Amino acid sequence: MSLKPLSLEYLLRPSSKVSGKIPALFMFHGYGSNEEDLFSFASELPGELMVISVKAPYNLEPFGHAWYAINFDAEQGKWSDDEQAKESREKIVAFIDEAIEAYDLDKDNITLLGFSQGTILSYAVALSYPEKVKNVVALSGYINENILMEGYADKDHSNLNFYVSHGQVDQVIPLEWAEKSPEFLKKLNIPTTYEEFPVGHGVSQQNFFSFKKWLEEHV
Repeated sequence: MSLKPLSLEYLLRPSSKVSGKIPALFMFHGYGSNEEDLFSFASELPGELMVISVKAPYNLEPFGHAWYAINFDAEQGKWSDDEQAKESREKIVAFIDEAIEAYDLDKDNITLLGFSQGTILSYAVALSYPEKVKNVVALSGYINENILMEGYADKDHSNLNFYVSHGQVDQVIPLEWAEKSPEFLKKLNIPTTYEEFPVGHGVSQQNFFSFKKWLEEHV
């Protein structure tokens, strides 16, 4: 299947479905990575899904890409460009709409899968635009309330489902940041599966099989 020109670059694994609207899973990689990273999971994921792995819009030197800038200046500690993150949130929403139209996707069966910075953006998109998303697989990230749309808490989140996981020895994003997510989501009445694994900032085989099983049950 040849790629159609959309507003962001992406890789695509076609769905096995031969008729009807197609459920889709959109992948969002972490800071400094690219669209090939999470796409390595694609061949193992449920066949009916069209898998679309998206490249973040900002180039990093000497290589890699980001959804927004992170300043690692020692004096300031880590600092995130929240305005740029909000821009990326809107770019992702626009891209999803474009892809739904281009590939005749089922707009009521859209799943987001993020890792690290890609997870932070997946939270922002799903919580800000709950009508556009059904499932979220949130790997090794956290909820940044500063990049959620104003008034998000008043929206209807009842159709959302979350799978959240984190490494117990994650040296990039502290475990306690992720641990706040289930309670946050519970207040919005969002069903959430939360798991921890004995790894650092990454996805273990056990973690992969766990979210794959969750996906099979929720798509």
